[in-house]
Amino acid sequence: MKVLILTCNTGEGHNSVAEAVRQVFSAAGTACDVTDALSFLSERASEAISGVHTSIYRHMPGAFRRSYQFMEQHPSVLEEDGFIARILTVGAERLWEHIQASGYDCLICPHAFSGLMVTQMRRMYPDACSVPASFIATDYTCSPTVIDCDMDWFFVPSAGAREEFLAAGIPAERIVMTAGIPVRREFFRHVDRSEARRRLGLPQEGRMLLAMCGSMGCGHLDALAELVADRLSPGQLMAVVCGTNVRLQKKLSRIFAGREDVRILGYCDDVALLMDCADLYLTKPGGISTSEAAIKGLPMVLVDTVAGCEEYNLRYFCQSGGAVTADRQEDLVRLCLSLLEDPAALRRMSAAFPRRGDAAAEICSHLVRKETVA
Repeated sequence: MKVLILTCNTGEGHNSVAEAVRQVFSAAGTACDVTDALSFLSERASEAISGVHTSIYRHMPGAFRRSYQFMEQHPSVLEEDGFIARILTVGAERLWEHIQASGYDCLICPHAFSGLMVTQMRRMYPDACSVPASFIATDYTCSPTVIDCDMDWFFVPSAGAREEFLAAGIPAERIVMTAGIPVRREFFRHVDRSEARRRLGLPQEGRMLLAMCGSMGCGHLDALAELVADRLSPGQLMAVVCGTNVRLQKKLSRIFAGREDVRILGYCDDVALLMDCADLYLTKPGGISTSEAAIKGLPMVLVDTVAGCEEYNLRYFCQSGGAVTADRQEDLVRLCLSLLEDPAALRRMSAAFPRRGDAAAEICSHLVRKETVA
């Protein structure tokens, strides 16, 4: 068995899911590669699409929200002669050549675009249908374009998402429910809080708020950080992760220069360790970041930054009791500060998360089992 995971260069969430699945396959000795599906258009196209996506996500969340709503109202995007179909055709030709040359016999798509590209490839090359293809939902909902994806398996993270996939017309026998969204192995390893803080050079005492709005550092994280910092009690600590948003990191580093109770960080590879340090997590409701926090049992205050599919993630975790939210910045800040002062409430929220199993292991086990039967 040789597996190809087709992610997309539009943020770290899909890449993180791809890596989580790759880790399980590799640990079992199964050959597994991860490739950016956009690169089959061209490297330049991949960089351009990624750049535009990041810019809209950071600076024009309203446009992102409206485009998602449009897709919900017009779910079918693969018109025979449409612009997207023409783009997918270019990528599908190169993808099929790559699959044949490399001998892949299992395809996994943790992004709707790669799922659409594989679908186009199957239409163009009937032999490609002999290579099993799967879609992994990276949010707690059925995103609009999934209805156009021709996949053998759809891995979904919750009962609610399963119902949405069924309502979208996906056959029940192709839907496999997993215990959440795949997360990387390091999030299953718990490091004692004092040891985690020692490794990261953080104070041993005091409750800590970890603030992060995705790998791109989007939303009004600067304003929220300033409001929280102004009201931190003695001994409390806030760590702000700016991700790839260098401008945000420079701005906040300048504002909080000399503050021992506020730590400003850039892109971090040790988010799992930061979560072990923290008591509360202020974040946008991305499917992967919320799933990582749920595995860690880390209570969340969620910021509705870009809506779209994240609206469904927000609703899912708030209904579970593991997260809370508010519409206004002032109210979000009040929630953060009151929870930091209420350890009993934090314990209740931590215990309220739905059961989080090892979704990546479940997916790999399912695919290996189907391969063995075939």
